[in-house]
Amino acid sequence: MNPLITASEQPASQTPPHERRPLSDEVYETLVTELISLRLPPGERLSVDALARQLGVSQTPIRAALIRLETEGLVVKKHNTGFSVAPLPAGKRFQEVYVLRSLLEPEAAALAADNARRDDVRKLQALCDKMEQLVTDDTEGNYGRFAMLDGQFHAHIALVGDNELLKHTLDTLHAHMHLFRLRYHASVAEEAVKEHLAILEGITKRDPDAARAAMATHIAASHERMKPCFQQLAG
Repeated sequence: MNPLITASEQPASQTPPHERRPLSDEVYETLVTELISLRLPPGERLSVDALARQLGVSQTPIRAALIRLETEGLVVKKHNTGFSVAPLPAGKRFQEVYVLRSLLEPEAAALAADNARRDDVRKLQALCDKMEQLVTDDTEGNYGRFAMLDGQFHAHIALVGDNELLKHTLDTLHAHMHLFRLRYHASVAEEAVKEHLAILEGITKRDPDAARAAMATHIAASHERMKPCFQQLAG
């Protein structure tokens, strides 16, 4: 892994000093990229000390990032052995996740269309814009960023829908991170961006039926894109 970009190397136009993110967030993003690209393969042991040396940071942000990844199911911690990369869930698990998403997320989008305010629409648009730019750049360093933005897009729709039980259920799936561990390709991301824009259009127009239909289409299309990967796991 490459060391994190230091403050002196970061272009001022991209990250003004007053907007600097916590170091643990940068470490987390770096590790997500390594996990999604499978440069950190399932089962590999994660040494806090080794990661700190590789990334040129102290152990504190490494531990914070690993604990966050553990809550998301990407990293596991065992007594006496420390952290390691979580195994990929079984293909049956992914199939079950899609069944649940197909039941819940279209309704979340319809609720969001009813409840969204201008600030919510602006945030969703900004997330779409960022994802589109990452697809345009198409670099390996964007793997983790796209997965995180994709997750944020879906999570914010659930938040705006204002159904706590629905939101909590979707949050516990951590679907997006695991799906991108199965397969990342620019064409997959490009198709997802187009589908996101259709969902956003329904929400922006305050049209619950359109938002619901666009989300259902997105979940079904994502399932089809990922189906070959499920079959490989099952095999």
